[in-house]
Amino acid sequence: MQTLADPERDAVVFTHWRASHPEVEAFEEYLVREQVAQVAPAYQLLRSASMWKECKSQPFQVPPPELWPRVRDVMVLLRELQARQVLPDFEIVSAYRDPRLNRCAGGAPGSSHQVFAVDIAPLPQEEADQLCRFWREQGKPWNMGVSRYPSGRIHIDRAGWRTWGASHTRASSYCLG
Repeated sequence: MQTLADPERDAVVFTHWRASHPEVEAFEEYLVREQVAQVAPAYQLLRSASMWKECKSQPFQVPPPELWPRVRDVMVLLRELQARQVLPDFEIVSAYRDPRLNRCAGGAPGSSHQVFAVDIAPLPQEEADQLCRFWREQGKPWNMGVSRYPSGRIHIDRAGWRTWGASHTRASSYCLG
């Protein structure tokens, strides 16, 4: 993998953070039980909004236990995308956001990040095209949402088969262009 897209929230910083957050252990045990722990490193999976500093929040957030099945569902999709070589290598730069952090970070009021979604670092064009092809051909049964932000980051969730782009509408989606 290339250089981290978010070096301020790397594995070392996470190790220090988790020392004062015992709930991380239960979350990781859940991922192991659900057989999705190897899909992405925990420090990436627990990254909060990129604007965490500006919002006076934590660099990482553990979703509440009632949302863990949503985490599992997204991880199962990511595992499938890895297995099909659609996303052979990716970095999660943002995932769960509590409602306060979501508001401060400029997230949509009904953002799927509040129940669990991932934003991944920008992809090479070929991989982005493969992801869109997967979404068009297989996304509906997966209940998959996909978008690309103006920054190039890619949003993936399982909160409904939909796509959008810079204008927050389907018409601006890179998957339909």
